[in-house]
Amino acid sequence: MEETMNASNFFTKEQKEDIKWAIQDAELDTSGEIRVHIELDCNGDPIERALYVFKRLKMNKTDHQNGVLIYLAVRSRKFAILGDEGINKIVPDNFWEEVKTNMLIHFREEDFSRGIVSSVKMVGEKLKAHFPHQRDDVNELPDDISFDQNELGQSTEKS
Repeated sequence: MEETMNASNFFTKEQKEDIKWAIQDAELDTSGEIRVHIELDCNGDPIERALYVFKRLKMNKTDHQNGVLIYLAVRSRKFAILGDEGINKIVPDNFWEEVKTNMLIHFREEDFSRGIVSSVKMVGEKLKAHFPHQRDDVNELPDDISFDQNELGQSTEKS
């Protein structure tokens, strides 16, 4: 019997662990907070949807307003990278273009997990320049991937 596709089973357990590890590794060098959110569908503008998810995950509540969301709607083939106000105030408008291009290259090759892992690393490097890790830094947000809240009746799933 074929398993029903949902966002939480799009990646294998190993791929989910690789993504979580990439987030934890990237956050070692920055006070920034990185989250990855996966959904099946995005019916509208992925940036608007990512903004909604950003707020729902309380990413706009970090001390330095330096959270970054990597959003992917797998079936709709849409994605977005969204930084909080603290980041957007100090970086150029095209700050995320290199990361988007990197993701797109991997996504076109159907290598979604590698696209996310390498992009998380790039985001960490970019954040490090503007938001270096502080000695008293606290991990303010979970490092687990979050998934579409509608599929399981909850907002996140532990990987």
